[in-house]
Amino acid sequence: MSHSSQEGSRPAVARLREQREREQASHKRRRGLKAGLVAAGVLAVVGVVGYAAAGGSQEKGDGKAAPPVTEGKGRAPVTLTIYEDFRCPGCAQFELAFKDTVHELTDEGKVRVEYHLVSIIDGNMGGNGSKYAANAAHCAKDAELFTPYHDLLYAEQPPEQEDAFADKEHLIELAGEIPGLDSPEFRSCVQNGTHDTRVTRTNDAFTASEYNATPTVLLNGESLYGDPADPLTPESLRAKVEKAAADAA
Repeated sequence: MSHSSQEGSRPAVARLREQREREQASHKRRRGLKAGLVAAGVLAVVGVVGYAAAGGSQEKGDGKAAPPVTEGKGRAPVTLTIYEDFRCPGCAQFELAFKDTVHELTDEGKVRVEYHLVSIIDGNMGGNGSKYAANAAHCAKDAELFTPYHDLLYAEQPPEQEDAFADKEHLIELAGEIPGLDSPEFRSCVQNGTHDTRVTRTNDAFTASEYNATPTVLLNGESLYGDPADPLTPESLRAKVEKAAADAA
């Protein structure tokens, strides 16, 4: 079989993923971005900040704060708050480094995670990918499949200047990789922008707050990510959560 025939027989999603991976690798080399894996396979993140908020969104909400997406047990003694944007490279770097630790701590009942999905890059660079991806993630939450879809969006994040998530069909196509997510209800939620107003309200509240960059990560309200003098690692995050849990006991 020729190379072109083999390519034609491969799933479209797999081909698209490989293409995006090549583009991301090239883009990161050009920018000199590094995500160094240590020998133990742990990514040490040293104060990576994605984007500063340039101001409120053009589409204004109703002035009321929107509730975050919450994952974890309600009685968890520690709250981890994350403000992030699906188009933000720094957010992807944080998520890829810390997601396993965050999921473990959540499953152990030690931490409850509050995700505030913002869209500052749409305002800074133009486009709608941040908002549409955030809406789709809320739709996945409706289906009780937020975590796998959230993680997939970061794994499939396009280069920051490429607004691929503005294509709602692409967001639906990605949902097909998660068993049980691609349903008529999910498709309607994505296409109709069911949670767009909620995303706008979240973004407006974020840009009006004391925090101005993504990712912003708070542990019981205290910022703990982005300080080069005290870089957060998965191990230090676990230690901080366990100490906070012990203090709350």
